[in-house]
Amino acid sequence: MMSDLSAVLGAISHPSRRAIIARLAKGPARVTEIAAPFDMSLNAVSKHLKVLEGAGLIRREKRGRDHVIEFRGRPLHQVVRWAHEYERFWNERLDVLEAYFREERSRKP
Repeated sequence: MMSDLSAVLGAISHPSRRAIIARLAKGPARVTEIAAPFDMSLNAVSKHLKVLEGAGLIRREKRGRDHVIEFRGRPLHQVVRWAHEYERFWNERLDVLEAYFREERSRKP
């Protein structure tokens, strides 16, 4: 599980890959359509797609000469579950901070 999580976190760590995911969340697209808004080579976009594919975040289907890419959100659930484990930690810290500010406000005349 941790190696899968590491692959997903690594894949979403790059802003271009996050932009690709955002595009694909709107619907499947051909590689050339995905590459169009980026100021990088088609080869560079293909490398980003391979990282996303390796993490399970996209699925590639060959249709004739085109490669159609589709977003797969399921691996992001691992990130959500991992981050959720720290929610209690942050809630406790924020509760302490809130109590501090309430006390400070009550001291002011």
